[in-house]
Amino acid sequence: METRSNEESTDESEHFASILPTEVQHLVKEDESEEEPKLKYERLSNGVTEILQKDAASCMTVHEKFLALGTHYGKVYLLDVQGNITQKFDVSPVKINQISLDESGEHMGVCSEDGKVQVFGLYSAEEFHETFDCPIKIVAVHPHFVRSHFKQFVTGGKKLLLYERGWMNRWKPSVLHEGEGNIRNVKWRGHLIAWANNMGVKILDMVSKQRITNVPRDDISLRPDMYPCSLCWKDNLTLIIGWGNSVKICSVKERHASEMRDLPNRYVEIVFQFDTEFYISGLAPLCDQLVILSYVKEISEKTEVECCARPRLDIVQPLPESCEEISSDALTVRGFQENECRDYHLEYSEGESLFYIISPRDVVVAKERDQDDHIDWLLEKKKYEEALMAAEISQKTIKKHKILDIGLAYINHLVEKGEYDLAARKCQKILGKNTELWEFEVYKFKEIGQLKAISRYLPRRDPVLKPLIYEMVLHEFLESDYEGFATLIKEWPGDLYNNTIIVQAVVDHLKKDPQNRTLLRTLAELYTYDQRYGRALEIYLTLRHKDVFQLIHKHNLFSSIRDKIVLLMDFDSEKAVDMLLDNEDKISIDRVVEELENRPELQHVYLHKLFKRDHHKGQRYHEKQISLYAEYDRPNLLPFLRDSTHCPLEKALEICQQRNFVEETVYLLSRMGNSRSALKMIMEELHDVDKAIEFAKEQDDGELWEDLILYSIDKPPFITGLLNNIGTHVDPILLIHRIKEGMEIPNLRDSLVKILQDYNLQILLREGCKKILVADSLSLLKKMHRTQMKGVLVDEENICESCLSPILPSDASKSFSVVVFHCRHMFHRECLPVSNTVSSVQFCNICSAKHRGPGSAVLEMKK
Repeated sequence: METRSNEESTDESEHFASILPTEVQHLVKEDESEEEPKLKYERLSNGVTEILQKDAASCMTVHEKFLALGTHYGKVYLLDVQGNITQKFDVSPVKINQISLDESGEHMGVCSEDGKVQVFGLYSAEEFHETFDCPIKIVAVHPHFVRSHFKQFVTGGKKLLLYERGWMNRWKPSVLHEGEGNIRNVKWRGHLIAWANNMGVKILDMVSKQRITNVPRDDISLRPDMYPCSLCWKDNLTLIIGWGNSVKICSVKERHASEMRDLPNRYVEIVFQFDTEFYISGLAPLCDQLVILSYVKEISEKTEVECCARPRLDIVQPLPESCEEISSDALTVRGFQENECRDYHLEYSEGESLFYIISPRDVVVAKERDQDDHIDWLLEKKKYEEALMAAEISQKTIKKHKILDIGLAYINHLVEKGEYDLAARKCQKILGKNTELWEFEVYKFKEIGQLKAISRYLPRRDPVLKPLIYEMVLHEFLESDYEGFATLIKEWPGDLYNNTIIVQAVVDHLKKDPQNRTLLRTLAELYTYDQRYGRALEIYLTLRHKDVFQLIHKHNLFSSIRDKIVLLMDFDSEKAVDMLLDNEDKISIDRVVEELENRPELQHVYLHKLFKRDHHKGQRYHEKQISLYAEYDRPNLLPFLRDSTHCPLEKALEICQQRNFVEETVYLLSRMGNSRSALKMIMEELHDVDKAIEFAKEQDDGELWEDLILYSIDKPPFITGLLNNIGTHVDPILLIHRIKEGMEIPNLRDSLVKILQDYNLQILLREGCKKILVADSLSLLKKMHRTQMKGVLVDEENICESCLSPILPSDASKSFSVVVFHCRHMFHRECLPVSNTVSSVQFCNICSAKHRGPGSAVLEMKK
């Protein structure tokens, strides 16, 4: 509800317009804290508005199906929950004090200030009338009045009377209590009746007709007619009492049989008791909490006179000796400045947790806030993210709000705060696949100059927006951020926008800055998307971009690089050569060599790697390679000459001699058979005795050794080298005899010792080999002898290799003769041919014919 000062005008039309622009009323915390309210408020309008414009409300009773409103002019109205009038009763010309309904809502009891009491059926002709000589303040019908054996009700004036219908449908009154002043409030629940008079609160057990407690009022200084007692049954055994500023919660309990004696079988225990800051006008339970309607007085700041303030509706949590305030709302009701504590009433509907605040000129309904109300409050406090989360969690139960609407409000809020990136990121979740909303938001971001913020979050697949949207974003980046533009081109699929339009835009910008590498690289990517690979390749090669080889392989652009081989080789010769050799079926070797004709250094790199892969594929270029190796790669010239079988030796020799390549010339001379010239060159050009000796060893030619000795005989260092290495190849005596007398030879003694050691080593090796040979021969001879001495199995399955009959006769009594050779071939004696030789040794005919070597007979069996 809206908070207003006491001095504001109470004119109904102005007041109503100012505080009630709609029927829904919002409560306002007096301390304006950020805590969410627990209840929401709505003024009961429609028929109630018409009634209270001409009359004033005096009391009201709530049933789950309808409302019953009593007025100061003696009228009782039945209303639906929206406040529409469904039925009207003219009961009395004066104030209606109390209306009571049974649980079924079919019977009503009404009492008025002129002493009239009526109990009647709303849907039947049943009716009771009685008029007393004093005002009747209360009436209460039995909760189960609809049943025939519960036709009871009580009235309260100066006495508490119980009316029961007896014989012949006559109503019989009986006094339940009197003598303590007027009965001002009665609440009947089950078999218990609680009432309040000037002295306190009593509870009567209708089963035993015994009064089981008396709860005296605390502050006897307050007038009971001005500050009446409020009673409320939370359940069948729990009574809540509010009087003045004191609250007591009483529990009705069964007394143990041993304690009864002359006492009632029930007693009451006060389980909670606490005081409030204001005077209590009404009470109602809310789960384990209490709802308290309070009457408030305050001192006016202008006049410094005590005056009536807005009533308060508080929710408190009872504690053993105090209470905890959960929420507190100041309510603006019509005419609150003139109301007293007794003018307010609080009624509630148990099933729906609805609370009705009744005042003479206004009826306000308070209800627990649902998830929709929670979201309303979050939106009001601009807690959009929490509101969105709450809506997502409760999307099946909320009725008023839509997740999308909350999300859009959240995005707008973030934009207003300047959090453009967060707003754009939230678009992904909130807008989802709604292309219309996406496009609307993009245009909104364009209006505030923040297209860059939303660019990273635009959908790229499912859904896809209109190409114009993506083109608009790309143009924005192209005008101010080339790097960002390049990033989007790389990340976005090429089919999101019109490639031709973007290409033209990039070309226009390149006219202003032709060497801009970012734009050139991006243009190459655009050409690639548009399958204009040739143009893309040209740009990549110009930029020496690392993706050029990947582009060629991916899109099979070998036909496009036939005239760009030099550029590729200049960019990365290793990768280029590997690619060309791997795809020589697409770009021939001849074409590559031709393209590199003017770049011999690159030509050599290509042909060298080709030769490494296959010595024969580039054989027609081996002659060219001699010059290339000689010019650009001499270390690999000699290996090439050794491995190539297609190299013209004369041409190679000519080139090597021209360039004075001694090692290569020596190799070529030896390969061409001119070993003596080669050796001479080694000795004369290289002066390397070790190499000369090594060369002589490789050739293994006596004449070369003779030439080497003759050349070295007058050179002591050469003689030393020969003495150290010649012993195993040539008789050292040949060299020693030719050494001149008196010639000083370096390290001669060591050389002679080495010759003797080499000779001794050779003798030892020969003797060792001889011993091994003799031992092996003896071992094999013994093995053969053991093998030949073994027996051979002859049975019925064996056959004669000549006549192919079983080797053993079927009749064991007959005599037979069998010859078995070591080769396991068997013959009958009579089947073997007669030997013409003088020697008695026989050989297997089969093995002799197959040249497997003869096998002499090892066994002759006779019987």
